[in-house]
Amino acid sequence: MTALFSVGFMARFSYALARNPVLPLFALYLGAGPEAIGLAVGISTVTGILFKMPAGALSDIIGRRKTMLVGLCFFALIPFAYFFISSYAMLVVVRFLHGFATAIYGPVAMAVVADMAGAKKGEMLSWFSSVTIMGTLAGAPIGGLLLSLMGGAHGASDTTFHVIYGIVAATGVLALLLGMGFLFKDEKPRDQSAEPWFRKFISGIREVAGDRRVIAASGMEGVQNMAMGALEAFLPIYAVTVAGLSAFEAGLLWAGQMITTMLAKPLMGRFSDGHGRNGVIVAGMLCCAAPFALIPTLTGFWSLLAACLIFGLGEALVTSSSAALVADLCREKHYGTAMGVFGTLYDVGHASGPILSGILVGMLGYGWAFGIMAAVLVLVIPFFLGVMGGREAVA
Repeated sequence: MTALFSVGFMARFSYALARNPVLPLFALYLGAGPEAIGLAVGISTVTGILFKMPAGALSDIIGRRKTMLVGLCFFALIPFAYFFISSYAMLVVVRFLHGFATAIYGPVAMAVVADMAGAKKGEMLSWFSSVTIMGTLAGAPIGGLLLSLMGGAHGASDTTFHVIYGIVAATGVLALLLGMGFLFKDEKPRDQSAEPWFRKFISGIREVAGDRRVIAASGMEGVQNMAMGALEAFLPIYAVTVAGLSAFEAGLLWAGQMITTMLAKPLMGRFSDGHGRNGVIVAGMLCCAAPFALIPTLTGFWSLLAACLIFGLGEALVTSSSAALVADLCREKHYGTAMGVFGTLYDVGHASGPILSGILVGMLGYGWAFGIMAAVLVLVIPFFLGVMGGREAVA
């Protein structure tokens, strides 16, 4: 498990270094406007929406290690393509291809953790998620620091971005080399039946995606992630333009939320292993909804920080239990497909949050926009409990 966590950290570090804040500034350097920059940042999420479920289903058939190796190859090899980018269109294509790294590796790695975790799925999946968050938190500021040391956003050149993406490539290759240490070990075939692979592939997706409980559990993560994506997009803007905080204080708000989530997830995952998932997920949605609705009424740094910390705790409650619940609901041979379905709905939420909140803020202002989205967090709870029938899945 330690080796898997190390690979996850390095892979996410590499991916985060390529993404924020380097990617938007690279698109700007290539002449892109605001809408085009948004597409460049979001196109890799589209890759995840389209391919996470097929990747997970494929791992159920050909084996986890082979599929993970393919994902790690995308982490290692695609960053070299950034060296040859000379136009915005090329950047979008490369970003779409780079999205295959997380689309393939992400759900399959979670399936491997579920395979190994036994009755501790909540705790182990939460530890894995926290480690990847650490990689993301490390990658973004280092990318910004490298940009600053090499001329900043306004003094950047081709060399600036080539150096940074060279480091992205090097860390991606390191993740691949670390992974090869255990990915080349013998792995028993996932399915010994003589049924053609494509029939197994389709039947696995049909069985998992047809389970309303899996969709409901994954959907709770997706809805929570929609609110998180909205906060990610508009909390800094609100903090600076409405609350009158500095950009540094706005960054501290987001960092506080992320650190709270990272630290609380393993504890909440362990709690859900022993006390059930459904109640933890419901408590998490309520814990996210309340501060989310209150944020447009707050203007002080400490009050906004308190709201962000509570939201981060709510996020930890939901995300520590939803993936584990999905694994509980499925047969082991379909863990890959289940995590693919889960990852797809996660990405749908992540992609829709900034878009939906942008429309609502533009039409109604922060108060109504955040209130409506908070209401959605609450209104999905009866649907979730109704689908689950009040029963906990058995691990």
